[in-house]
Amino acid sequence: MFTMRTAFRTLLVSIHVATVLAGPLLPRASEPDPSLAQSVTVGGRTFVNKGLVAFGLIPSNFRESTGDTMGGIGSAIAIQPGSFVAQPNGSYTGTLIVQPDRGFNVDGTVDYQGRHHQLDFVLNPHYDTSALEFTAAQQTLQLTYKVTTLYTERGGGTTTGLDATGVRDAQSGFPSDPLADPQMPIPKKEDNRLTLDLEGLVLNEDGTFWSSDEYGPYIYHFDASGALIQAIQPPDAIIPITDGDIDFESENDPDTGRAGNKGFEGLTIDKATSTLYAMLQTATIQDGGNKKSNSRYTRLLAYDVSSPTTVTPALKAEYIVPLPQDSDGKTLGSSEIAWVGGDIILALARDGSGHGDDNATSAYKGIDLVDFSSATNIAGSKFDSHKNAVAPKGKLDKSVTPATYTPFVSLIDTTNLARFGLHNGDPVDQTLIDAKWESIALVRVGDPSSPDDFFLFTASDNDFITTDGIMIGQPYNAGLDNDNQFLVWRVTLPGSTLP
Repeated sequence: MFTMRTAFRTLLVSIHVATVLAGPLLPRASEPDPSLAQSVTVGGRTFVNKGLVAFGLIPSNFRESTGDTMGGIGSAIAIQPGSFVAQPNGSYTGTLIVQPDRGFNVDGTVDYQGRHHQLDFVLNPHYDTSALEFTAAQQTLQLTYKVTTLYTERGGGTTTGLDATGVRDAQSGFPSDPLADPQMPIPKKEDNRLTLDLEGLVLNEDGTFWSSDEYGPYIYHFDASGALIQAIQPPDAIIPITDGDIDFESENDPDTGRAGNKGFEGLTIDKATSTLYAMLQTATIQDGGNKKSNSRYTRLLAYDVSSPTTVTPALKAEYIVPLPQDSDGKTLGSSEIAWVGGDIILALARDGSGHGDDNATSAYKGIDLVDFSSATNIAGSKFDSHKNAVAPKGKLDKSVTPATYTPFVSLIDTTNLARFGLHNGDPVDQTLIDAKWESIALVRVGDPSSPDDFFLFTASDNDFITTDGIMIGQPYNAGLDNDNQFLVWRVTLPGSTLP
């Protein structure tokens, strides 16, 4: 018998082609139902969440062209420039580039080469308030796997996802790199390779792309083939240091710098000014990052990337962002950011509950508005030294004005989830919303009557959790099937400078 899960691999391409030829599979309104709209005012502008419009998934056991299980792809997503097209039948087609992190690592980090995947999609927005069955809901966003691009080091060596317990000295215009331990018993004779735990992704029109990682935390520049061409090292205050030495490992917190496994989760770009923004998941250790109750004051950095790649990008600004906290006062780390315009970005902050976690009920998963127009620029100040905390024990220095943080889109809104056959909390089944949402991609709707409207895509990081997995040639059973879920919202972002 052909189940939906096993049929996915065989039918994926044919479904994609049939949808383009046959038109939308669901009757739908041409505009979001006004009753779904929720608005907030930030910086004198009114931003509107018009509701959830599409849902899609990739089954947890789907395998990509390298033979590995495809998972973790919600760590970062981006829409291929120029790919998004409105079709005459009312649907939209385009291409998503999705980037996993460091492979299936429930039992420890693995020798997983950095990569991204191309997914073509057909979007059939569901705008009215009627509730779709779960299987019908998946017709609103149909995804077709196309190809995988593997990341390589300068000189052609492969990258890895193993924990960064080694350090390569700065050389040839590159900073000190996080490396896997050369003594680890892995398939390489000596492991002096660059190790990556990739989180952020920004695509450029010339085919090159930027990616941010947890280990450094660094920002890397790759060419269109996936070969490394440049690296950005953040200020001293962010570099992990233990006992006076750089310490890139992720299992334990350093003495100062980014907290363990809490590096540059967010990455975005203002293309109009060639400014690349990166944000830490939570505060540095010296700023309270060693305790969840003290770690809310994270850092947002802005780099000038208009110069040639041979020039080290200049840090032009650095701001403090106050992350939300739960009812127990614990910080909700930020998993992604996206440029909006006018000193405003979107930031995704969440708890870790939902499908894939022991706790099925999530209390907060939001894509929110951050306004840093009045925030203090601390770039080049004493706070860029690890010796000078900007928020010791979580108390922000009185000389520093933080950005403002305003909730905007709730990914666990009960009404919107129900419209797509989804839910938050028990029972734990395929319709339970995933725990870890870590990506944002924006594209203009192109509606002349609503010129400031965008589709907001987000995808979950399912941690490669499946009962039928394979990683680096080895089969595994994680004890649960946790699909890669995708959500699409429609939002109004007035004054956005996005193309």
